Amino acid sequence: MTRESFSFVVYMIHACANKWGKLPSEVYSILSQADCINKYLVDCYDVLHTQSTNYIVDDIVEYLKNRGIQI
Repeated sequence: MTRESFSFVVYMIHACANKWGKLPSEVYSILSQADCINKYLVDCYDVLHTQSTNYIVDDIVEYLKNRGIQI
């Protein structure tokens, strides 16, 4: 993970926490369990970091739904 992708992941964890009304630590646990951090946010960083925050948060929700996780 590069410094840029790390900063992006931290930013997205906080963005999700704000939108979902959860603590960042709770969001981190959810995303880690679904392997969303490594398999989605880091792997797709090149494309994702050019998108809006709301778009990515909504996309994360879809990613989690596809894995049977409801927010």
